[in-house]
Amino acid sequence: MARKNKKHGAHENHERWLITYADLITLLLIFFVIMYAMSKIDVDKYSVLAQALNMTFQKADSPLPQGEGVLGRVNVAKSKEEGNKPKSDQAEKEKREKEEQLQNLLQKVQEYIQQENLSSQVSATNTPRGVAVTLNDLFLFDLGRADLKQASYPILNKLASLFPTLNTTISIEGHTDNLPLSTGSVYKDNWGLSNERSLSVLRYFIYNAGLDPKKFISTGYADTRPVADNNTAEGRSKNRRVEIVVLREDGKSTPSN
Repeated sequence: MARKNKKHGAHENHERWLITYADLITLLLIFFVIMYAMSKIDVDKYSVLAQALNMTFQKADSPLPQGEGVLGRVNVAKSKEEGNKPKSDQAEKEKREKEEQLQNLLQKVQEYIQQENLSSQVSATNTPRGVAVTLNDLFLFDLGRADLKQASYPILNKLASLFPTLNTTISIEGHTDNLPLSTGSVYKDNWGLSNERSLSVLRYFIYNAGLDPKKFISTGYADTRPVADNNTAEGRSKNRRVEIVVLREDGKSTPSN
């Protein structure tokens, strides 16, 4: 009787389930990463996610064909360029250009003040708000009045010649000391006087110099923004002034105490 050959069954791989398990864990990880990324729209975060997923799925054992990644071939550098960086660069460039304009303005005004020997009536300084040109009240007006003196026209014309190229707001601010107005004044109080003096300078720039009214704002602060002691005649003289402030930031900014 012939002996039958005993066939041995193929060896069964009991660890094949690990492959499926690993794929499941990978997909879960990707799912939670995508959920986290979608919680807030962020160009940089999206770019990082795209790069990470592409690196994962472009490997040789990628479950997607040809290693294209879940988002296709994403140019991460291009995505970043389309984000906020160009806007930030443009804003920074405009800021530098504006600062150069302000420093150039300050230099020209200071040179003019020195050439015309106006340092006792006019000053120009660089402040956190911008370039401030301060004019003494008696240089601009008669006591208690708001009509400009002719002696102030040259400095106002000089400033008017420099303002058109500036891409910013110019604030004209009237200030007084704390003494009440004399009886019979056409103004009710220092608020009215400071405001009207500011408007006189504003009107000169608009009507006499022909500047764009949209570039200016005007206000009066009475005695609420002193720069010196109102208990002395010298201090009160410094407090009675008109300040022309070329602002660094557009808008209606108020001076600090």
